[in-house]
Amino acid sequence: MRHAAPGSPQTQAGQAGQAGRRQGGRRRAGRRRGRGKLPSAAVEGTREPAQPARFEQLPYWLIVAGACASIATIRLGTHDLKSGTLVLAGVLLIAALARLVLPDRRAGLLSSRRRWFDVVIFAAFGIGLLAAGLGVQAPVG
Repeated sequence: MRHAAPGSPQTQAGQAGQAGRRQGGRRRAGRRRGRGKLPSAAVEGTREPAQPARFEQLPYWLIVAGACASIATIRLGTHDLKSGTLVLAGVLLIAALARLVLPDRRAGLLSSRRRWFDVVIFAAFGIGLLAAGLGVQAPVG
């Protein structure tokens, strides 16, 4: 896309609509939007310590580790099917609880949709697997 050269009629027409915002290519002085009170740290002259970003995804990775452990338990054989299913159900219910109580910035990748939708999905799968795990009969022998 080609831009109009400075001083051409197209540029002048475009600048006419921006005349209220700019004068001579400079911003007009005035109050900026979105600026309220200064943060408390700026007022006191102290800096708040930055929280480490490495723990933001911790709840997510704990849920993934629990799910992997339960799937590994299920893969051990039919004798461990019931216990692996119950562990997976517990992990999903813990994920629902974590998504319910943790704020969005701390929930990490557990928060992919709205909070109530995430909680309902995790709880539904957890309760479904809990019912399936309790209904499975352990093999005899």
